Amino acid sequence: MHTRKINVPGFTIGTAEDRKGLTGVTVILAPQEGATAGVDVRGCAPGTRETDLLSPEKTVQKIHAVVLSGGSAFGLEASSGVMNYLAKQGRGFFVGPACVPIVCQAVLFDLLIGSHTAHPTLQMGYEAAESAGNVFPVGCYGAGTGASVGKLIGGEHAMKSGAGYAELHLDSGLYVGAYMAVNACGEIYDGAQVLAGALAEDEKTIVSSHDLMLQGFKRVMGGNTSIGCVVTNAILTKAECKAVSGMAHDGFARSIRPVHTSMDGDTVFTMASGQVEAPIDTVGYLAEEAIRLAVLDAVKTAESMGGRPAFVDVNHR
Repeated sequence: MHTRKINVPGFTIGTAEDRKGLTGVTVILAPQEGATAGVDVRGCAPGTRETDLLSPEKTVQKIHAVVLSGGSAFGLEASSGVMNYLAKQGRGFFVGPACVPIVCQAVLFDLLIGSHTAHPTLQMGYEAAESAGNVFPVGCYGAGTGASVGKLIGGEHAMKSGAGYAELHLDSGLYVGAYMAVNACGEIYDGAQVLAGALAEDEKTIVSSHDLMLQGFKRVMGGNTSIGCVVTNAILTKAECKAVSGMAHDGFARSIRPVHTSMDGDTVFTMASGQVEAPIDTVGYLAEEAIRLAVLDAVKTAESMGGRPAFVDVNHR
């Protein structure tokens, strides 16, 4: 198991998974008082919960958690478990004595790699929130359990992916981290080097989606979507959090090709705890780079599951 540590003050991450059914959930908990947040949805096939309230003009100013999960729309159930956990801790939006935790979520499609009846449940959401801490697993855990990449020519040619985390910080005290669950239609690139993608029949050679698209290839395999969350201790408004999420999407474009297809529901949340003053462009650029690195981390830490080889397998043959 590969683990990572989050150093952004106040934030914790937890996971729960069904390693048999190949699905899971990741919870990113905000500090006790909540975090300012925004979202940018670029893909054409998203699955989300409580994203409307992130618009700058909406009443609620802070959220208490972001949930990322597999299970497609079925996985949206996991947020209810996270809400139950937070409500017991007294963390939420209070209306009189009633505590309503504000939990936003995005899901990815992983129903065809493991069991099509397996999906994150309310109980898994609760367990993920309960397990949240500074150290957490990456690779095929949490929302990355059933993730795969390289599905332009069909899921049977895909490579196993997972979830990754990367973090950057400046001497000023600014921290920007990104957790990503990578379930892309396209290939994963580190600069000019392709790390993972659709495999040819020999299961060694990665087929170029770029070349296929230029040849007028018409089939785009459904069931994709890369989802993630940027966390920072910067002082940001809701509008600025949305802008940072938009800038952060460039990290996808720098590491995934093709990206934001009609069969992707790519979604990036940003949560800011509001402790350090920093230019929004600096935060946005660091978020972009953190996402790029987190995408690479997701692929490099993945393991072979569901009959699909991973980066470590293909690169050691």
